[in-house]
Amino acid sequence: MTTLDDELALALDLADAADSYTLPRFERADFTLGWKDDRTEVTEADRGTEALLADLVAAARPGHAFYGEEHGLAGFAGSVWRWMIDPIDGTSGFVRGIPVWATLIALTHSRHGVMVAVVSAPALGLRWWAIRGGGAYAHGARCHVSKVAELAAAQVSVTFNAGWDELGLTAVLVDIQSRARRARGFGDFWQHCLVAEGAIDLAIDAVGVAPYDLAAVRLLVEEAGGRFTDRHGVATHEHPTAISSNGLLHDLVIARLGG
Repeated sequence: MTTLDDELALALDLADAADSYTLPRFERADFTLGWKDDRTEVTEADRGTEALLADLVAAARPGHAFYGEEHGLAGFAGSVWRWMIDPIDGTSGFVRGIPVWATLIALTHSRHGVMVAVVSAPALGLRWWAIRGGGAYAHGARCHVSKVAELAAAQVSVTFNAGWDELGLTAVLVDIQSRARRARGFGDFWQHCLVAEGAIDLAIDAVGVAPYDLAAVRLLVEEAGGRFTDRHGVATHEHPTAISSNGLLHDLVIARLGG
């Protein structure tokens, strides 16, 4: 019978396999760019990475389901266990030679939520992981969220997009940034990982995120002692908005953005 430690070991092996596939293609720009229906970039590196990981999971855990951004559901669809994969989170940076991209790997349980998470960013030389009840780790060391309790002292990351305009909340985001000590836009997975590390205190993602964008980083933030919710304050990785924080700033921001 496998344990969560066994599943984490498998997730780390999957991350190694993904890194070996993606990093050479990034360094050589060895891919063809295409576009999805929603006008976001996709490459054969995205699709190839996902197919590779799906095959590895099928071999190692034939009784588990697998869900990826590019190819959808595979494996044993009726399983309570599901691997959720974003093969390259940050494809827009990947295709432009920007090293801020990562493979996101999460193992979820239908009743208990996200149980194991690995985020591997090989072009940055960084990796994060977490296990439910076992804490969060950044590059091999236990990590914790910050203790900054006031927005005026906080470092924040905000990802603007048209979705915030449609909600009528762009001005609110600008005001949150202006009231913070420092505002940056790290984007994608990295902003949430930085919250888990305690390097920044609050991250507000773009509208329109999907579960495979969020499952892994949610567990990282929660196991580091932080909060991860949608803009209404619901603790979930399945809604189209996502806010992570050290917990001390969360209610303030939810009150502004929750509608």
